[in-house]
Amino acid sequence: MIPEFALCYEDRLAAELRNAGVPVHMLRKTRASRPLTVLRARRRLRALLIERRFDVVVCHSAWPHAMFAPTCKRLGLPLVFWLHDSATGRTWEERLARWTPPDLTIANSRFTAQGIRTLYPDTPCAVFYSPVTPSTESGADCARAAVRQEFDTPLDACVIVQVSRMEPWKGHLLHLEALRELAIVPDWVCWMIGGAQRPFEEQYLQQLKDLASRYRISDRVRFLGSRSDVYRLLAAADIFCQPNIGAEPFGIVFVEALLSRLPVVSTAIGGVREIVDSSCGILVEPDSPPALARALRTLIEDNALRRRLGSGGPRRARQLTDPRSQMGRLADLFAELPRPRVGGAVQCEPAESPG
Repeated sequence: MIPEFALCYEDRLAAELRNAGVPVHMLRKTRASRPLTVLRARRRLRALLIERRFDVVVCHSAWPHAMFAPTCKRLGLPLVFWLHDSATGRTWEERLARWTPPDLTIANSRFTAQGIRTLYPDTPCAVFYSPVTPSTESGADCARAAVRQEFDTPLDACVIVQVSRMEPWKGHLLHLEALRELAIVPDWVCWMIGGAQRPFEEQYLQQLKDLASRYRISDRVRFLGSRSDVYRLLAAADIFCQPNIGAEPFGIVFVEALLSRLPVVSTAIGGVREIVDSSCGILVEPDSPPALARALRTLIEDNALRRRLGSGGPRRARQLTDPRSQMGRLADLFAELPRPRVGGAVQCEPAESPG
């Protein structure tokens, strides 16, 4: 498979795709509230599909499907709807997307698949865990020491790390409440990685810092901001903890933590339940600071348990997200789709690549 992407906006996604060597085609800025922009973008997409003769078109989630699926259907191209978040069928994008049933739906977890059924109950649905490539970052003692020195963290401390956007449903508040109960436990430090991007996130981040100060743990909680070297930081930590209070559709960061040989502590809701089992982590009931504190304390004080659960992480991650096996499965899913309709200007040959 050789994927190509059509995007409406020049943003971080476009830059990262180009840096990875993936062809990116710009359709111009598109707003549903401005029908002329939608019409122009659809015309550009139609011309692109005719020129490039793709085998498969994938719309990632409801908005692009609502905007562009009709164009693909009229050209007779096999159409896939790939859902990366939960769906209820009640938003305007989802209601509009319903008008164009795809040939196949893909969900990034069994949890997400439940939402797809509210949109397309009669369309085949495949659960497909996103491939995650293991890090090449070293966990050697010298690298670990350098990272800890950078963040004023003792080499012998037990480091708890959370990596997530600054949004309340990611469970930062629950995490801090649990850490408050562990204030009497010595030798732990918490790194919270993730930067605020929007005004409400700035307010939320300040709330977290104020709360850490009020709980008298601000000297043990480090807010590290946005980082591009997450794997390097994971390699220098001991426990990964992200206690979501809202359901995670899947959670690639949990897989990244497992690949970094970190035991994972989280809440038993959403897609995380499909990633973390007793071989690699501990799941606790949601909204329970005492339960979360008990799980963290157990791992802080039991180095052997940390090592055992950490050693099970890579194996569990490979079972779910091994790139070679997952990409092979994705190719098989696409191969089972109907062939593109031959006629007019669109004639897709077997050797052509899906886009």
